[in-house]
Amino acid sequence: MKKQLTAIALLGALFAAAGLPSAQAQNAQEQTAAKKKVVKKAPAKKAAAAAAAAPAAKMPFSSDAEDDDSEPELGGTLSADFNCELGNKLTIWKNAADDKHIAIRWNKRIHRLTRVETTTGANRFENRKVGLVWIGIPAKGLLLDSKKGQQLANECKNVEQQAAANAPAAAATAPKS
Repeated sequence: MKKQLTAIALLGALFAAAGLPSAQAQNAQEQTAAKKKVVKKAPAKKAAAAAAAAPAAKMPFSSDAEDDDSEPELGGTLSADFNCELGNKLTIWKNAADDKHIAIRWNKRIHRLTRVETTTGANRFENRKVGLVWIGIPAKGLLLDSKKGQQLANECKNVEQQAAANAPAAAATAPKS
């Protein structure tokens, strides 16, 4: 009987000793698989971001690299001064012969922006290297920094837009006869 108990204990110890390394190996394999999954997810996100950015880089009428660095020609252009919220001011120059580009003075620097087609009909101009985006609608304009993802100037209005905005207010306060 003692021999049988000893043999069972010995076999149990052998199985236990043989089972521990396999359990440790299995845990190591699971940890390695988990690490591989994390590594696989990160490039997938980068690839998705690159794929999303690729169509944007090929947008029609987007600003070309040589256009972004070139000094805008201001001769023969019409300028408009815009007063914006928080006391911001900017100037835009347009050339009647070239409706695909504008020049904009922002923070004492002049930048050339190229027209980007929109589905809404708004006038959108951008300079990708600098990150400036000008969106003009009949009521106002908006200047964005696409690199930082923030507004630089909002409620930008030239003299004509300010007069149009003030006209309904003046009509409302006029005495009725």
